[in-house]
Amino acid sequence: MGALRETRIIVPCYNESARLNPKAFLSALDNNANLSFLFVDDGSTDETLNILKSIKKINATQVEVMSLEENTGKAEAVRQGIITSLKGPFDNVGYWDADLAAPLAEIERFCSLLDSTNAEIVIGSRVRLLGRNIERRAMRHYLGRVFATCASILLNISVYDTQCGAKIFKKSDSLHRVFRKPFKVNWIFDVEILARFLMVAKASTSETCSRWVEIPLTDWIDVKGSKVKFKDYIKGGIEFCTLIYYLRTPAIKAYKKYLHTMSGEQS
Repeated sequence: MGALRETRIIVPCYNESARLNPKAFLSALDNNANLSFLFVDDGSTDETLNILKSIKKINATQVEVMSLEENTGKAEAVRQGIITSLKGPFDNVGYWDADLAAPLAEIERFCSLLDSTNAEIVIGSRVRLLGRNIERRAMRHYLGRVFATCASILLNISVYDTQCGAKIFKKSDSLHRVFRKPFKVNWIFDVEILARFLMVAKASTSETCSRWVEIPLTDWIDVKGSKVKFKDYIKGGIEFCTLIYYLRTPAIKAYKKYLHTMSGEQS
């Protein structure tokens, strides 16, 4: 990796002992002194926490470990990590899936855009293109395409892949306001993140989205042992209806108040 501005990546972990790759994380840190990881153990019941502590023991300067007593879900684990990181001296803050389906080498590309342009959000996108190595199970790919289309319609923006677990944000007041309050959904909280950014922005949707960039990943491989089951797609559908309720019905007024009052503002 090349030199980056101070960057903190949150890695949510729940029972990941069989899939964690400590060497990959430590190697990424060895290559960049401005990169650090905050591992959030989400109430794991296996050896995940001990493995995370062993990573920190090797590189205490660039590794932090947060342990949640109970399993709260990925959305809350990421939120807790983001809020904690926003208190630190970081220019960029993001989150990355623990299984490294998206390789850590992509962080450099993401941050290069944030550091050299007016981009405020960089989102990984799993696009099957010539010269790319994107390996996804067929069912997950096609269900993902249907979901992405629905998400685009709900948010009224053109987005190819809301659910990719590789996102980095430029530190800002908006980022703080987006993450200060618990999310209404868990499995599809990525969609809610984008909806919140649109709500707290002091600009039009088109102007706000002009500072968001999707990057087609060079590599993505579905790692064995994924906890996402078919029933979770059903949960995702139910949660999508929850977002429709908050974003497309009169309930949006209460939701906006929920976001604004958390930062001391009035709706």
